[in-house]
Amino acid sequence: MIELEGVPELIDPVMVAAFEGWNDAGDAASTAVAHLDREWKGEVFAALDAEDYYDFQVNRPTVWMDAGVRKITWPTTRLSVVRVGGEKPRDLVLVRGIEPSMRWRSFCNELLGFAHELGVELVVILGALLGDTPHTRPVPISGTTSDTDLARRMDLEETKYEGPTGIVGVLQEACTHAGVPAVSLWAAVPHYVSQPPNPKATLALLNRLEDLIDVRIPLGELPEDARAWQVGVDQLAAEDSEVAEYVQSLEEARDTAELPEASGEAIAREFERYLRRRDGGGPSAGGHATESGEAGPFLRDNPGGRTKPPKPPKPSGTDDDGPSGSSESPEE
Repeated sequence: MIELEGVPELIDPVMVAAFEGWNDAGDAASTAVAHLDREWKGEVFAALDAEDYYDFQVNRPTVWMDAGVRKITWPTTRLSVVRVGGEKPRDLVLVRGIEPSMRWRSFCNELLGFAHELGVELVVILGALLGDTPHTRPVPISGTTSDTDLARRMDLEETKYEGPTGIVGVLQEACTHAGVPAVSLWAAVPHYVSQPPNPKATLALLNRLEDLIDVRIPLGELPEDARAWQVGVDQLAAEDSEVAEYVQSLEEARDTAELPEASGEAIAREFERYLRRRDGGGPSAGGHATESGEAGPFLRDNPGGRTKPPKPPKPSGTDDDGPSGSSESPEE
């Protein structure tokens, strides 16, 4: 039995989860949840027992000093609650952790236990993957679900993925079997600029989440960080003719395949977001980025050895901990 002492009755709660590791390319997903927690000053109310789910030789604990006292922080998954104000206030249950090393079914059942006790109406899991996408174009975001009715009502794709999966895929299926509506939002991160942070992908995920659950998310410094990220990658790509040529080929392929259809949808979403922010009292601090999430990049050697540009300094204001994600396509 899960005891949730000190947690008030929640209003139309939505659980938003992200996990560092295989499903978190560029740390884009985990940084998005960290951003929500920071901007809305989330209050942690529960943490899963690290002994049950983590191999400490894979995810090492860290030692730190607190007023001269030596302390240890163990890798785990924590849950916090934030209240989103406005005319229609609602609560978000934020789940931020690390992909577990073992007992995935028990891990998912424990999270679903919290969801049940809190009356969660929808679970949204954020993920990021590596893909053949140019950094100069809007970040592709795919929304998927295993629920046919939910896919139709929320304009999502019904997942058809087959292949290896991570905790994002396992948790979504656990939600489906438990009768809890669940959605996965995936950001595609350029494989040649895969190291964290990637504020442009984080911003794109938050924009899509904002549309999905109809809340106004304060963006803080993310738009500025995203612009700086893209400027940095532009500069690095320009210094290497092979990289510049490769990026151009990705741009041509993307524009040919997607732009005619995607541009209309992007304009419609941007206009709806503008109206929501205007009605909610104007833009949040730090301004609002367009659907493209304008920003700048970092190049990284990829497993195929296609590019080897230098690594630039990371922009400030983002969380840069955690491994990069998978190059597989979204499984949810």
